[in-house]
Amino acid sequence: MVIPVSNKAARRIFLARQGLSAPPSRALSKTDLLRMIHDLGFVQVDSISTVERAHNQILFSRNQTFRPEQLRQLLEEDRALFEHWTHDAAIVPCDFYPYWKHKFRRCEEPMRKRWSKWHGEDFDKAFGETYQRIADNGAVLAREVKQADHKSGGWWQWHPSKKALEFYWHTGRLAISRRQNFQKVYDLAERVIPAARLTAEVSHTEFIDWACRSALERLGFATHGEISAFWDLVSPQEAKDWVSANRDQLLEVEIECEGGGKPRASFALAGFSAEPDDWPEPPGRIRVLSPFDPLLRDRNRAERLFGFRYRIEVFVPGPKREYGYYVFPLLEGDRLIGRIDMKADRKAGTLNVTRLWLEPKVRASAGRMARLEAELARVARFAGVSEITYADGWNEGL
Repeated sequence: MVIPVSNKAARRIFLARQGLSAPPSRALSKTDLLRMIHDLGFVQVDSISTVERAHNQILFSRNQTFRPEQLRQLLEEDRALFEHWTHDAAIVPCDFYPYWKHKFRRCEEPMRKRWSKWHGEDFDKAFGETYQRIADNGAVLAREVKQADHKSGGWWQWHPSKKALEFYWHTGRLAISRRQNFQKVYDLAERVIPAARLTAEVSHTEFIDWACRSALERLGFATHGEISAFWDLVSPQEAKDWVSANRDQLLEVEIECEGGGKPRASFALAGFSAEPDDWPEPPGRIRVLSPFDPLLRDRNRAERLFGFRYRIEVFVPGPKREYGYYVFPLLEGDRLIGRIDMKADRKAGTLNVTRLWLEPKVRASAGRMARLEAELARVARFAGVSEITYADGWNEGL
């Protein structure tokens, strides 16, 4: 039996699973923050700080009492979190580290082959020396092991010791101890990861089952391709095989797409409810999302569920951009209603709003604009600025 899931229900399910249905002003302890990240699975890290860095903004959009110092303590002092890769650099609960050990083993040989093509056959010539320096002298920044005559450039021009640091981090021998001005500080994994997590082992079967089941829990419903892509730990074929082997624990569902079109055949865990009223109604306030928010990570899924097409245009030449360099999506209730271009000028103490675009059929009513202004005031305070300025024509065409 295939269970039909209305678009309304699908949006509510996904928003709830992504932590966007809880009251955004509830008090948030450090324990609560750890639980939030655990429930999300991971929080993407990115260096762009037009308003705030991605990981901080992702958490702030879910709870506006969040403070970055809480996250720093969980990462650098409590060691309840660690930094590694999903589809990109991310902050991950240390509870999941035993499963990541399978990722370390899987990626080592492919990385060696790929990096020997990119960086040359002798790309690993400084590996032993670099590792021993850290073992003997402690944590390092990449610049501290750079040869004096090396000229900086992109990743393809990394100096040999930087290649060693990144290779050993990706394959688990090193870990990120902390960030200094957002630069990674590398140390031996055994000096960063709690011993119980570092030594714990799970079997290959347990690893596959956890990677697929935990992804489906956080997505609410998914195809085997979406299950595979969530953590980027297992292949699409492994996810497909897991679905086949666990059909007695899974439900077949069909997800209604926004705006019509063919329903999306997916799977959900047993106990799944397709009734919208069984899922919380998201808060009606407007929230500014990070361009790297997990709600939008799978652009195609977001477009099917919300009818919202979003692309990051950082690497698009200016004249070819449809919107802007780093434009923020706007969530209102269970709808993605538009996007806004803005930047925090901390020296001037201002949040400078350049342009607002609302989606078709979304009206710039007085109530909606008041909700947007209230959210911008919250974002400004979080970014450490005191005033909001609006460019001429910022709401042109609304």
